[in-house]
Amino acid sequence: MTRASDAPSGAAPTLPTGVPLSDPALADRVAQRLAEVDATLDEAVASTDALADDAARHLVTAGGKRFRPLLTLLAGELGDGAQPQIVDAAVVVELTQVASLYHDDVMDSAPVRRGAPAAHTVWGNTVAILVGDLLFARASALVAGLGPEAVVLQSRTFERMCLGQLHETTGPGPDDDPVEHYLQVLSDKTASLLATSARLGAMFGGCPDEIIEAVAAYGEKVGMAFQLADDVLDIASSGAVSGKTPGTDLREHVPTMPVLLLRQRVTQGEGTPADAELLGRLDGDLSDDAALAAVVADLREHDVLAETRTLAVRWAREAAAELEVLPDGPVKEALTDLATALADRTV
Repeated sequence: MTRASDAPSGAAPTLPTGVPLSDPALADRVAQRLAEVDATLDEAVASTDALADDAARHLVTAGGKRFRPLLTLLAGELGDGAQPQIVDAAVVVELTQVASLYHDDVMDSAPVRRGAPAAHTVWGNTVAILVGDLLFARASALVAGLGPEAVVLQSRTFERMCLGQLHETTGPGPDDDPVEHYLQVLSDKTASLLATSARLGAMFGGCPDEIIEAVAAYGEKVGMAFQLADDVLDIASSGAVSGKTPGTDLREHVPTMPVLLLRQRVTQGEGTPADAELLGRLDGDLSDDAALAAVVADLREHDVLAETRTLAVRWAREAAAELEVLPDGPVKEALTDLATALADRTV
């Protein structure tokens, strides 16, 4: 792992997550703790069963931004960031995230994750689902050592994640606004774990309640910005940048904000004939690579993509506003910069 202090002189230190931190001392501390997280994570996924060990390590060793552990470590720095429970909490949220990816990729038929073949394409759906369950079990065992409050928080977060996935799968009801329904899905499926990541860090850092609640609210809103940025990247970026095949969600007809905004225009009679034609193709068979590439190209040029970017930026700014109660210093600056970096992912 490259240490933050190895950055060129005069450059902002950059963590393995790709997030620059302007304070070298903070960056170095967090980089060292991220190394501890990786070591503990490696121990947590280890198994004496060869298949379980190989499959469980598949996405962990593929990398990932470690964004949730980073948020836990940064929140912990608002108190006593050296507390060992903070590293365990960071591993819990990463295990929970990775476990959910095994399940998500089966449900979405995603071929690639973190730049590697999705687990279900290597071992099949059944093994991928069982390995996801195994990792959830490992997260539960680790969080048990953090005490009853952490166990309850983890269980409530897991419940929200399941409800988010359930509501995404079933879709909005006849009386539901599809855009509002989707935002609630994002809140439960993605933002809940980011809120918990920040809350656990501040809790085990010994922060006062005001700080804990502020960083949890920040994490929730950053999670919204993060997923909306992902919706943009699913269309606008290359697979080399995102680690996913462009248009994967479109191919599987997984709702994303640009498509929902386009559908809203057409449904309300505000769309053009070209909008209706594009929506028809999006609702059709996209199994052919050329057909998928064509709708991705058209969406890249459509202003619903810019509208989704605007929403991501708005959520990122609202996240940063939650930090007003934090004491001024490098941690507050780092969290603010992190929200800005998330919005910049969509550019």
